[in-house]
Amino acid sequence: MVRPIPEGTHTVTPHLVIKGAAKAIDFYKKAFGAQERYRMSGPGGGIAHAELQIGDSPIFLADEWPQGPARSPQSLNGTPVVIQLYVEDVDTLWQRALGAGAKPTQPLMDMFWGDRYGQVRDPFGHLWAMATHKEDLSPDEMARRGAEAMASMTPSKRSAPKKTAAASRPKSRSGGAQKASGSKARRRR
Repeated sequence: MVRPIPEGTHTVTPHLVIKGAAKAIDFYKKAFGAQERYRMSGPGGGIAHAELQIGDSPIFLADEWPQGPARSPQSLNGTPVVIQLYVEDVDTLWQRALGAGAKPTQPLMDMFWGDRYGQVRDPFGHLWAMATHKEDLSPDEMARRGAEAMASMTPSKRSAPKKTAAASRPKSRSGGAQKASGSKARRRR
């Protein structure tokens, strides 16, 4: 009988779009101990689909395809997604990921919600949160600690916007910036 959810997968499985999927697979093996389960080549030598296993969880990935609707973090100049890894020993995984080339984006530390937690960015732009759960908290204790943590945070002070070259140019009579021609801007009298 065919299973509606294939064996070894979960209801939700991340599917990462990457520029350089083959290199990313090598990185995920080194940084997170990923096991490669499957790889299908695509046009031009890219990866059309690959499946990795990290701990008990699968992750799918593929190279970015120009004709496809999904973009890699490099194409987007960032990512709105963080992939969460819960592990037995986050300190060891943290050092392993940094040694493989991940860059810390949030330091590894004990957090108010009971996890030892930190975040890194992989060389392909994806964010990974890593944690080991250290203590179970009641909803009241979680609320109390959360309120204390939020109260201790100060809003970031916004700096004044930097002047751009266009913003510092003299205004024309129509209100727009004048473009300098040659060594001096022309002035109307």
